Amino acid sequence: MRPLLPALLALALVAGCSSDQSPEAGPKVDLHEQNAVFSYALQELQEQGQFAGAVTLVVAPRGAIALEAFGLADIASKRPMRRDSVFWIASMTKPITSLGILMLVEEGKLGLDDPVSKFLPTFRDQTLASPKGPTKPRRAVTVRDLLTHSSGLTSASPTPAGQPVDAISLGAMTDFYARQPLVSEPGTKWAYSNAGMNTLGRIIEVVSGQAYGDFVQHRFLDPLGMDSTSFWPTAEMVGRMATPYRKDKDTGELVAVGNSRFSSPLNDRRRAPLPAGGLFSTAEDLTQLYQMLLRGGELDGRRYLQTETLRLMTTNQLGDLPKVSFAPGMHMGLGFHLVHSPQGVTESLSPGTYGHGGAYGTQAWLDPVRQRAYILLIQRSDLPNSDGSEIRRVFQQTAREFFGR
Repeated sequence: MRPLLPALLALALVAGCSSDQSPEAGPKVDLHEQNAVFSYALQELQEQGQFAGAVTLVVAPRGAIALEAFGLADIASKRPMRRDSVFWIASMTKPITSLGILMLVEEGKLGLDDPVSKFLPTFRDQTLASPKGPTKPRRAVTVRDLLTHSSGLTSASPTPAGQPVDAISLGAMTDFYARQPLVSEPGTKWAYSNAGMNTLGRIIEVVSGQAYGDFVQHRFLDPLGMDSTSFWPTAEMVGRMATPYRKDKDTGELVAVGNSRFSSPLNDRRRAPLPAGGLFSTAEDLTQLYQMLLRGGELDGRRYLQTETLRLMTTNQLGDLPKVSFAPGMHMGLGFHLVHSPQGVTESLSPGTYGHGGAYGTQAWLDPVRQRAYILLIQRSDLPNSDGSEIRRVFQQTAREFFGR
């Protein structure tokens, strides 16, 4: 690991970026002026071929305070990474789906402990797998179970092998999940569940009367000004997209990979918007979302969620249930993973930090003590554990040292 930048640069950056005591206080950083804090800190890992390029972002309640792009968005064409490069943020979509559900809870349209079958009748006769064959579960799956990945829903794909998941509607997906036996009693085991999040997206459709993609567009993307965020990236967005890579096992070199989860072309609106991981976005767009969360659910005079609701979402929901999340010392909130005991990859984060990662190594974590959101955007498809990568650990350590209070 290379030493960090000289102390004088560190002091200059901290003095310029970390003095805010309120959302509006403190000088804003000129984000058009490039710096080299993260490119320097992550240089060794980049040279080892751990990633081709990255965009790094640090957000405070008043907005972005550090934004860097470095390396390559595409190796073959030598296209440089840019601050407006587009990334598949994958499971970083899940908190947006969860926020949408809690909006509807606030509006009195559903309750956290409502059975899923109240909204999706095909779940009424769901069974539980057992050594003696299908049996009746002790209780029904609830909305809270879906939000906490403790529903016991199947991990089987609703589409045949080799067929993208977005080839069928959310209604067809959830009908498939409902027909499969539960693999565990609801509320008794944490097991990461794309099926659960996709089911929440279908509940949003039923309760709101809007297609899930339209709901996200009207409730989040339009009012937050997230113009480069979409389930169906335009041709212009595709032109800015960072290429995903894997490591060749023989040569150790980065090799471009496709994404079998999606049909082609990406801008075909017949593709289902996947609540579990369908969004593409940019660092500057994500600034808006995470600034709103850091401000307790409000931005630019518009309230998206009550502060008390956001506090509930970031409170442990599963008690001392073992083996929660993808790193040690974690708890589970409502759609957010929570840092309970910082250690290893989370050692630079405060207890109570919440967030979510994505399949290709993207990460977004909000530290409520330091009032900072740390966002890392890369596209590496074969990390053994994208939430536990050394890239993430070094990024967050650097972010805390240079841009924490």
